[in-house]
Amino acid sequence: MVVQATVVFADLTGSTAFFEALGNEKATRAVTRLTQWISDVCLAHHGRVVKKLGDGVLAVFADASDATNAVIAIQRGHQLRLLKWPSSIRMEVKAGIARGEVVEVDGDCYGDAVNVASRLSDLSGGNQIWVTESVVDEVDETLGLRFLSLGPVSLRGRLGPIPLYKLEWQEGAVTEFVTMQASLAEMERPDAHAMGKIHLVYLNTSRSFLSSEMPVHLGRGDQAEFFIDDPRVSRLHARIEWRNGAFFLTDLSSFGTWVRFAGSDTDVPLRRDDCQLHATGEIALGMPFNDVSGPTVHFTFSPTHSSFY
Repeated sequence: MVVQATVVFADLTGSTAFFEALGNEKATRAVTRLTQWISDVCLAHHGRVVKKLGDGVLAVFADASDATNAVIAIQRGHQLRLLKWPSSIRMEVKAGIARGEVVEVDGDCYGDAVNVASRLSDLSGGNQIWVTESVVDEVDETLGLRFLSLGPVSLRGRLGPIPLYKLEWQEGAVTEFVTMQASLAEMERPDAHAMGKIHLVYLNTSRSFLSSEMPVHLGRGDQAEFFIDDPRVSRLHARIEWRNGAFFLTDLSSFGTWVRFAGSDTDVPLRRDDCQLHATGEIALGMPFNDVSGPTVHFTFSPTHSSFY
């Protein structure tokens, strides 16, 4: 049977260290209790638990608002639990939510929404909830949920990038969040006829590039237009392109690239994927931002119309 559904994939981070610290028997009991609690929360919000996969839970909901409320309840409840846990054995929850056609067969479910929800859970960080635009569009606006745009992101197995959002679940969270689907419709879309300039800074190196000069490669090789002298950076580590009136960053490396936009604590991890760059932020090459020794490039850009030139 084919149905329209919202798919949730919730997963635990840090389980490897958790098992090493507690041993297999104790850790297995703790993980089992935790995934059962996650399942119970989904059921309480009118979801159906499809299956538990090790330290993850796959659930489907008829209503997108029920799905988002369930995952918010999971994150908030788990944060209270973590207050009692030693920091050395903390397991955080991360989740992906997608909506679309789901094929139900013998109690299991299949389809693009299932694959996307699983991929978003993989890409998100601990304590994060990543959702697709189709979920944002379906959420009841009276809930007042806050979504932070992550821009178009390429997912493995899909032909092109899709707009993704981070659902802010912390009570009292403030900032430049997109609130509700009405606001999303009013967001400024990239102008395909616009032009722009991007400014890159790494240590004492500072260069600006016009959109007409794209693509620009970041790396430590001779062919890189923006040179970064660090052994953790690939020869051609990442590429910046100008597409449809916006700058996009694509990871080309062996060890990955991370993007953090100004005013956000969300890191967008890229592994042979791409994402749209917004206004200003930082790019970590080869090492995530939590490694302060890693090479980091600061970027700013200003889209302008061709009359600027």
